Amino acid sequence: MSRKTTICSGFPPFLTKLWKALHTEGVRCRSRRSSLAATIRDVASLAGVSVSTVSRAFTAPDLVHPATRENVLEAARRLGYRPNRAARGLITGKTGNIGVIVPDLGNPFFPAVLAGIQRRAREAEYAVFLADSGEDPRLERELIHAMTKQVDGVIICSSRMSSAELRDVAEGLDVVLLNRKYPGLPAVLMNSADGMRQALEHLAAVGHRRCAYLGGPPHSWSNRERLRGLRATSQALGLDVVELGPFAPYFEAGMQAADLALAANVTAIVAYNDLMALGVLRRLHERHVAVPGEMSVVGFDDIPMSHMCTPPLTTVAMPAEQAGRAAVGLLLDHWSSHATDGNQQRRLDTQLIIRGSSGPPPSAPSH
Repeated sequence: MSRKTTICSGFPPFLTKLWKALHTEGVRCRSRRSSLAATIRDVASLAGVSVSTVSRAFTAPDLVHPATRENVLEAARRLGYRPNRAARGLITGKTGNIGVIVPDLGNPFFPAVLAGIQRRAREAEYAVFLADSGEDPRLERELIHAMTKQVDGVIICSSRMSSAELRDVAEGLDVVLLNRKYPGLPAVLMNSADGMRQALEHLAAVGHRRCAYLGGPPHSWSNRERLRGLRATSQALGLDVVELGPFAPYFEAGMQAADLALAANVTAIVAYNDLMALGVLRRLHERHVAVPGEMSVVGFDDIPMSHMCTPPLTTVAMPAEQAGRAAVGLLLDHWSSHATDGNQQRRLDTQLIIRGSSGPPPSAPSH
């Protein structure tokens, strides 16, 4: 007769049920205590491998034979083992953190980039450290140096630093650039030049012949790319384009620039970004200039406010969240056993979104 039968046989039915319930809960509690106490050595013992093999299975899985890796993961699942970031750091020498530098958190474009970075980093079990350089290249450099010992790599968004400064901060630190190019550094690049092509072709198609471009920061790679697309496309289309600026990439700068564009006798304004374009719309409203009846306005970025204003803003949509995810992906690729050279680039397409702020100029015939 089994022990279980002997214990239960002399009890009344309700006590038998109670004993079974208590016995089951005791097993569950012991199981929970075992899961909480499970260590990397427990996993190694159950899987029949060394502690270093368990470590590699979690931190560098491509270095472990697939059958061995699956055996380790199955042992970890059975024990409820999951390595924490601190333990993983002691094993690998990594912090488990990614640093991110942006030039202006007040610009709604960058939170969209950060959303992509955060989601991809979370999938890879990395934490994100964030800093805002305030469009100041000196502060940008200082923030990166301050982060160096706390992160495994840094994503620099729209860097305002010079090439020499970029070379300096990349010494001994894994760096990925977003909307900036530098030889030897991986980068995620959004096609601003083609976005400008789309914007000018749209304006030319509805009849505009003289336009203004409100330029952004002088050290901005995106601004240089937009100018490159502007000059090539305007020449191909025979458009007369007045280049104004540079301007700070803010709403207030757009208001100031709108007066200059009106004085230049243009029928359409293309702004460096949506914040400036929104400032242009505000100033045109104050000066009783009808949009798009008397002046068309086009922005860049497609921030959330671009379709909330009146009229809704025609703009070039930049794949911000996709870019953020791609930047983390480049770091992860670099850290994997299949790391590629530092010149790897991922180029992302842009797309013109036509809304109510653009249309034919006053002199164009109606259709």
